[in-house]
Amino acid sequence: MQVDNGADAAQKLTAKGQATRERILEHAAALIYRKGVHATNNELVRRAAGVSGSQLSHYFPTKESLVLAVIDWQADSVLGFHRSERFASFDTVEAFQDWMDFFVLSGRPFEDGCSLGSLASEIVKTDLVVNDRLAEVFAQWREIFRVGLDRMRQLGRIDASADPARLADMFLAAYQGGMLLAQVARDIGPLQDALSAAVDHLRTFVTSDDQRMG
Repeated sequence: MQVDNGADAAQKLTAKGQATRERILEHAAALIYRKGVHATNNELVRRAAGVSGSQLSHYFPTKESLVLAVIDWQADSVLGFHRSERFASFDTVEAFQDWMDFFVLSGRPFEDGCSLGSLASEIVKTDLVVNDRLAEVFAQWREIFRVGLDRMRQLGRIDASADPARLADMFLAAYQGGMLLAQVARDIGPLQDALSAAVDHLRTFVTSDDQRMG
């Protein structure tokens, strides 16, 4: 992910300084989720994180720099999870099934929705110049799926007619839409249905050779 000068500077902080910056980001992200970007001001962040005004302005001189850092902070968690060995680079149908099972069967709370999706819904309402960064994060998330699906096609695990880019869009949209509906309904059902439909659609492209090997 391309980062700004603030993120570069964060890499040069002492351990104590890094911890302070992380604490500010954690509380800022929580405040933005609960209250929205507009209502999250310096005073709320300062009190929640237990820092002084000068400390806050030292790490994040503008609201835009804080919001950009929150985007990167959330992205590191979400993208890091999807890039972990848990899902084997998303190059098998089973990997996508395991991904679905994590959210549907593992008992992971869905009431708070997707951290990045919730952040995006808040940011698009503002005039902050951060939409490009947010779009880049979602593009990287989509690319994780696309690369895995493209590898599946190259290895002959799915038919050559499969479009990795469109399938990647489908999985990301199914997750975002399903998570939102599950959050509204306070029920896992919509998320389960959306992800199941996406995985089932992917299975329609599985080659007969791969089916026999499985």
